[in-house]
Amino acid sequence: MRNSKIERNTKETQILLTLNIDGTGKSEIDTGSGFLDHMLTLFSAHGNFDLNIKCIGDKNVDYHHSVEDIGICLGQAFKECLGDKKGVKRYGDKILPMDESLILTAVDFSGRSYLNFNAHFESGKVGEFDTELVEEFFLGFIRKAEATLHIVQLAGSNTHHIIEGIFKSAARSISEACEYDSKNPDKIPSTKGSL
Repeated sequence: MRNSKIERNTKETQILLTLNIDGTGKSEIDTGSGFLDHMLTLFSAHGNFDLNIKCIGDKNVDYHHSVEDIGICLGQAFKECLGDKKGVKRYGDKILPMDESLILTAVDFSGRSYLNFNAHFESGKVGEFDTELVEEFFLGFIRKAEATLHIVQLAGSNTHHIIEGIFKSAARSISEACEYDSKNPDKIPSTKGSL
């Protein structure tokens, strides 16, 4: 089983995260933000990842530190789960409709961190959640996962649907990239021989 346990303790957040990328989509999420809990529950379900997150953060300030640090921990967990990346597909992509919204995501667990975030939110908040933090979450993720991730909004104007589509599409892309290549279970997917 490819699983990881991450603990992060700072003056701003205390986080405990466990991840099994070969799971069934079960999750227990408590981030202090109801909206982020919902998005990470969707991420777990659509990626078939078993994901548990407990975060105590300085939400009296705002949710920025919690969101960024959870992204950091999740990226670190994926990096640990994939190890030397032997036998994984490496790449994944998904175009996902969410009602009137249409989202494209594509990921490469290349060992290099890059985020192309091309989504626009008409609302600055969904509930108590600042929508600008979606990009911050994925920046934290790609930095520690050492992955390239493209997130592109192709259509839509409903902020909630766009963000929901992003988390669902990203989960499905990441899940595809993490799959074992049964034809080449010991092959590292690079002509360099390492990632």
